[in-house]
Amino acid sequence: MEMLFATAIGALTFTGVYLMLRLRSFPMILGLTFLSYAVNLFLFAAGRLTPDAAPIVGTTDAPADPLPQALVLTAIVISFGMTAVIVMMSLGARLEGGDDRVDGQDAP
Repeated sequence: MEMLFATAIGALTFTGVYLMLRLRSFPMILGLTFLSYAVNLFLFAAGRLTPDAAPIVGTTDAPADPLPQALVLTAIVISFGMTAVIVMMSLGARLEGGDDRVDGQDAP
């Protein structure tokens, strides 16, 4: 299970970095979203992957750590707000400049 999580985190990170290096704003936003998914999986995996363990101390012998779950929930809310702000900024730049390139140069 750890290998599956590591592969998923690596694939999401690679995809996110690749898309963020594009010269358009929409792939950059998608890349940032993939990177936030990778960070969420990393935070979740940092709390030891224990299947069928309740995050409440005293209900089982080896409870799951509830802190990474709380961090992931917080990161989801923050990444949603950050994505909304970036989408609004890119729409404003598109309407004002007529293009969605992020490098500031004219299209070839």
